[in-house]
Amino acid sequence: MKSKLLKWSVLLSLSLLLAACQTKPVRKPVAPVAPPVTIPQPPIFTQSNWEALPEWATLDLTPSWAALLQSCRVLRNKPQWQQICSGAELVDKNDNEAQRKFYEDRLLPFQIFNPDGSETGVITGYYEPLLLGSRTKTERFRYPIYAAPDDMLEIDLGDTYPQLKGQRLRGRLSGKKVVPYYNRAEIDSGTDSLKGREIFWVENAVELFFLQIQGSGRIELPDGRQIKIGYADQNGHPYVSIGKKLIEKGEMKLEDASMQGIKAWGEKNPEKLMPLLELNPSYVFFRELPETLTAPLGAMGIPLTNEYSIAIDPRAIPLGSPVFLATTQPNSTTPLNRLMLAQDTGGAIRGAVRADFFWGFGEKAGAQAGRMKQQGRMWVLFPKGSEPVKF
Repeated sequence: MKSKLLKWSVLLSLSLLLAACQTKPVRKPVAPVAPPVTIPQPPIFTQSNWEALPEWATLDLTPSWAALLQSCRVLRNKPQWQQICSGAELVDKNDNEAQRKFYEDRLLPFQIFNPDGSETGVITGYYEPLLLGSRTKTERFRYPIYAAPDDMLEIDLGDTYPQLKGQRLRGRLSGKKVVPYYNRAEIDSGTDSLKGREIFWVENAVELFFLQIQGSGRIELPDGRQIKIGYADQNGHPYVSIGKKLIEKGEMKLEDASMQGIKAWGEKNPEKLMPLLELNPSYVFFRELPETLTAPLGAMGIPLTNEYSIAIDPRAIPLGSPVFLATTQPNSTTPLNRLMLAQDTGGAIRGAVRADFFWGFGEKAGAQAGRMKQQGRMWVLFPKGSEPVKF
C-alpha cells in the first residue's frame, strides 16, 4: 500500500511538469509524451488502391524487401502480421514481381491524412555521422558524450492514463520534490550527477549537437578505430529547432536553414554558437554499440536499412509498418517514390503525414539528409482484414 501511494504521489507531481518534461527520443526507442489534456487528434486513414501509389506498377521493390524482413523480427509477434511475415520469408528476395504480388495479395494501402484533412506533410532526412574523438579529455577533445545518468527518473504514464501507453516522463529528485531533469544549458555548464558518465570526448560542439539530433553515429579514435554509438536516453525536455530560431532572429533565410547552413553560420559566429545551441533544451545520452552491428538501431531495436527506413510519429503510424512515400529528392523537384519501413522515431517527427528519411552513413548521406525538407504524401500498408486505427 505504501509503495502504491508513493507511486501515485510521484505521478501527481510529474503531471504538473508535463509541459516542461516531454520525452523526445531524438532517435529512439520511446514514444513522445503528450499531456493528458492535449492528446493529439488521431490521423485520418482512407482506404486507397494500388494504382493511386505513384510508380507502384513499375517500382523496384527488391531493395526494401530486406527492410521488411527486419520489421518482421518484431511484427511476427502481432497476430495480424504472423502469416504475412511467415509468407514473406518464402518469397525470393530478388523477384520484384513476386514481391509486388505478395503486397497486393496480403495488404491494403491506406492513405494517411492530417487531422485537418490535408494530405501533404514535411519529409526530412537524417543519417549516421562520423565524429573525431577520444576516450579521454584532451585539449583537442573537450566536449563530452554522456552515458545516461543514474539520477534521472522515468515514469510510464500508461499506468495512469491508458491513452498515453508507452509514453514517459523524465525528472529528478530535488530534496523531496520531483523536478524536470537538467536542460542542455545546465548540462553544458556541468552537473555533478554526470561526472564520470563521459564515454567519449569530441572536438566540435556543433558536430556533437547534430549527433544528438541524428541519434546515432560513429566515433573515430586517434588510432583510427571507429566505435559505434547509439541512443540511450533523453533528458525529457522538448526538442526546439535552432534553424527556426535563427530565422526568427533574422540571422538566416529559410532556404539556408539546413544542417550545412547552420554549421557555416556557427563557424562565422563562434561567440553566438553556444547560446544558440542551448535554445534547444533537449539533450540525448548515448551508449556504445557492438562492433558487429552493420547499421544503427532504430526504435524497434533492429538495424535500419539505408534509404529504406523512415522515422515516424508512432502516435499516427504503427512502428514496423510498410509505408509508401511519395516525395521529391532533397532540394529538388525530382520525384522520390519509394516503399519504406517505419522503423524509427524522432523528437522533431510529430504529426500524421511526417517522416524522416534515413540516408545511411558518412558525408554523402549527411549532405542528402542536411538538404532534405520536402513535401510528401504517405500510404500505410495494413494487413487485409485489420483496422488501420487499431494498432
